[in-house]
Amino acid sequence: QVQLVESGGGLVQPGGSLRLSCTASGSISSINTMGWYRQAPGKQRELVAVISSGGSTNYADPVKGRFTISRDNDKNTVYLQMNSLKFEDTAVYYCSLQRSWFRTPDFWGQGTQVTVSS
Repeated sequence: QVQLVESGGGLVQPGGSLRLSCTASGSISSINTMGWYRQAPGKQRELVAVISSGGSTNYADPVKGRFTISRDNDKNTVYLQMNSLKFEDTAVYYCSLQRSWFRTPDFWGQGTQVTVSS
């Protein structure tokens, strides 16, 4: 089993920045893809960004140029640096881990709230 623990959410003003972190523990293969999804009230969960253990990345169009995903393989930790935050970025952000780039997530974190408000 795999556990994912997120941190770093909170309240920020429009134009501000936040950094999310997620650490994985348990039975983790050295080859995997970790990432972030988000779910706003009344909407479906959607991809934000993913990163493979080799460093390949994929971003959703709404966050390109504003968010940066990175990871530390030695620490089994993935980060999401969020800059120029907008009201529409408000959501619960979930860390994910999937065994292969081409799979949907196999494991989820508990979620961390990000609220962008003035």
